[in-house]
Amino acid sequence: MKRKRLLNLIFGGLLIISSGSYAQNNNSSEEESAAVFLDEYSDAFQEKFFEALKQKGIENDDKAIAFLLECKQINPEKKVVDFELAKLYLKTKQLDLAKEYALNALNAEPENFWYLHTLVAILNLQRSTFNEIASQLNEHTFDTLSFQQNMVLVYYEMENYKEALEILNRLKPSTFTENIHAKIKSSLEKSTATVTLTRIPVQEDYVEENGTINYFKTSIAALISAQQYGELETLSKEALDNYPAQPYFYYARGLALNKSGNPTKAIQILEESLDYMLDDIPLKNDIYKELVAAYSALNNLEKANEYQKKINPGF
Repeated sequence: MKRKRLLNLIFGGLLIISSGSYAQNNNSSEEESAAVFLDEYSDAFQEKFFEALKQKGIENDDKAIAFLLECKQINPEKKVVDFELAKLYLKTKQLDLAKEYALNALNAEPENFWYLHTLVAILNLQRSTFNEIASQLNEHTFDTLSFQQNMVLVYYEMENYKEALEILNRLKPSTFTENIHAKIKSSLEKSTATVTLTRIPVQEDYVEENGTINYFKTSIAALISAQQYGELETLSKEALDNYPAQPYFYYARGLALNKSGNPTKAIQILEESLDYMLDDIPLKNDIYKELVAAYSALNNLEKANEYQKKINPGF
């Protein structure tokens, strides 16, 4: 019964994540069925899925994948299993497999923001586009308003404003289009201002308007350099609230928590950042170093050594 209650919490969390902060409010049928989710599946499925999440949590990615594949054999239709497989294959850079399972998940639920977000991240790493995989998507998926809005939001969140605007300009005017147009325009103006300021002397009293990714990155870097860890913890938390898929902000908060004597919370934040890491090896090294420090502070030398071995000395 304890495990069943825990799985209820896990699946409840997955349902919340699947809707996303940007996703449209059209997942009511899935939410209504959440309460009876576990009753619909065998003990074997529950056991395998629980073990998969457990192994993922301790970064035994190969074992997590193996358990998820067993879940697929028990019930091939569960999109949440495809989604978890897509994320793990993305993390382990098995991009063709990641794309396959991400497509499965998105075809099962084309209006899910996070399924789309994961697929776009995979395509970006493959230097591919949606046009190249259009034939693998369900018919008319591209034509739905919710899908196109999610595409705009994914590209906006990834700062790919050109692609976002191309789709946005094809949509009928609405509150959504007006709001996103304004956000993109503001972001582009700030990016231009930042480039200009690197080419001319900057006045000491110049302060960039807050709220942008560049603002947070610049301010956080300054706080790290000044070793102002109390302020760093506050600002990095604000940055994560606004941009929850930016691993640098997780690193900054983990660093601040380590320096303030909270290694347990630092580990939670730093390990969460690894779900969003792609090819930034120097940043990944910094995250691993903070994890080494946090686990060492907790006298968990086994985990400290595990992350120490992950550090790439060439960067």
